[in-house]
Parts: sequence; structure tokens; C-alpha cells
Amino acid sequence: MAGDGTTTAIILAREMIKTGMLAVTFGANPVLVKKGMDMTVKELIKVLKKNSFPVKGKDDIKAVASISAGNDDLLGT
Repeated sequence: MAGDGTTTAIILAREMIKTGMLAVTFGANPVLVKKGMDMTVKELIKVLKKNSFPVKGKDDIKAVASISAGNDDLLGT
């Protein structure tokens, strides 16, 4: 349910690059592909901000750190 978003960011970036390169390979205008990606990122940020909530206190910080450490509570401390 929580994490630092690293894996999600990597997967999204990889897919954006892969899809963008594929589109250009098939004749899409690279400048328009970039503009489309920029618009998508802006909308994605809006959705993420709407669905996010601030981390409050040590317990929340520990929970995020533990999940980022592969659900290892000792490393997350």
C-alpha cells in the first residue's frame, strides 16, 4: 500500500521511452511525441497528488522505509 515509488517511476519511464521510440520508428513526429508525453506527465502528477497523502510521524516513516527495504522492519527502522 505504500512505498517510495522508485519501482513505479522506473517502470513508467521505461514504458514511455519504449513506446515513444516505437512511435518514432513508425513515423511519428518526435517533437509531437515529446509534447504528448509532457501532457501525460502533467495529468499523471495531478492524479498522484489527488490520491496521495502526507507522511505523518515516525510510524508512517518506518512503514514506508520498511516497504522500500523489501518489507524488512529491521532495515526500515
